[in-house]
Amino acid sequence: MALGNPGPKHACERHNAGFWFADALAAEAGVHFTREKKFQAELARIGAGQTSVWLAKPWTYMNHVGESASPLAHFHKIATRDLLVVHDEIDLPAGSARFKAGGGHGGHNGLRDITRVLGTDFKRLRIGIGHPGNADAVIGHVLGRPTTTERNAIADAIGQALEATQLLFSDGWDRAAQSLNSNKT
Repeated sequence: MALGNPGPKHACERHNAGFWFADALAAEAGVHFTREKKFQAELARIGAGQTSVWLAKPWTYMNHVGESASPLAHFHKIATRDLLVVHDEIDLPAGSARFKAGGGHGGHNGLRDITRVLGTDFKRLRIGIGHPGNADAVIGHVLGRPTTTERNAIADAIGQALEATQLLFSDGWDRAAQSLNSNKT
């Protein structure tokens, strides 16, 4: 499940790094998103049968993403431990991406809401957007547009994450996490 805020007004904000990744993965796989009202999300499916992966971009706002995550996970019988949530991460510099298993929400409203409905036993793909350096500036930073340099760095991190995701599909979590997390950027 990719996290972001819906609509063109928010499409270029740092908070939508999860959506940027999902769009890149869908394009790489040659699949398209369709709106699914019962899940309050846009969905795309990669693969078929038991080996399929669902990509989801909720059209709820970040602090209500659980309204999409919970029905989607329950309907498709996706165990929380098998859920990968892709999100922006201010505690990583722009240009880095890391896998993480479990953990708290770290103040991220999307993670907070998913944790509220599904618990904490999900995996994450954290896409660095950098920290503004001042706690009072976090909201403006997250909801702001990255500079061209930051956007290019985030695009590079998404490229690295796409490669690691292919390892995730073929070789599993441990191999993919080792590959991505050992990256020096």
